[in-house]
Amino acid sequence: MVLQAAATATVSNPLPRAALALANVQYEKKGSIAYVMVNRPKVLNALNTPTWTDLRAAFEDAKADASVHGVILTGAGDKAFIAGADISELAHVDAYEAEESSRFGQSVLDLIENLGKPVIAAINGFALGGGCETAMACTMRIAAEHAKFGQPEVKLGLLPGGGGTQRLPRLVGKGRALQLILTGETISAQEAYRIGLVNEVVHAANLIARAETILKQISANAPIAVKFSLEAANKGMDTSQAEGFALEASYFGICAATEDKKEGTSAFLEKRAPQFRGR
Repeated sequence: MVLQAAATATVSNPLPRAALALANVQYEKKGSIAYVMVNRPKVLNALNTPTWTDLRAAFEDAKADASVHGVILTGAGDKAFIAGADISELAHVDAYEAEESSRFGQSVLDLIENLGKPVIAAINGFALGGGCETAMACTMRIAAEHAKFGQPEVKLGLLPGGGGTQRLPRLVGKGRALQLILTGETISAQEAYRIGLVNEVVHAANLIARAETILKQISANAPIAVKFSLEAANKGMDTSQAEGFALEASYFGICAATEDKKEGTSAFLEKRAPQFRGR
């Protein structure tokens, strides 16, 4: 565990007033954005059980808070987003504990992926193993130029256990995903962008600001439409295309019955900015 006073000194991106006190995660809110920072810089923000638990608490709060329209997830310091699992903990788990740990991590990342609000991973360094898996659970990934990505679990006698074998093929295709998983190679931010693993690569100094800009663009749109767009895309990935079309049509109908739809179409016709209320 990192003492708050020591950890704060390592944080390169100052964030707003604290909203929820957690041991290994800094969680704060400013306006409509919640900021989640994995705060274990001495171990490159490695994930252990208490950190997974803190992440779940932070994202449960963000999901329940109607004033939060989006989340930025990053890591403390300038070396790592999340460098992977805490090997000092992982080295001592047996088969049963490993499976339970995998299922727990998967449940936290499922919460992030299906938050109903956009989550942007601001990747400020190493995103390896569980760090890469955490980034992939987010809605979008913005990487600093020096960021590195990989799934090196095979080098430890393991395989990705936080959803990597499932999300990575969906993002970059089966062949490229298996190359990364089976070799355990590390790739640059530029290569991650080329294969579609990240949305953008930016200067490190602009990382949080760019994530904020994207979330503010999204927040200007109808909240219900944003929520159902996310849900349609996420659920549709696990169905046939025909089932996905049916789901999309259903959500299109739901959105058409909202006050926001009336406001959005009226504003367009009246040539003014819409005032969405999430109803």
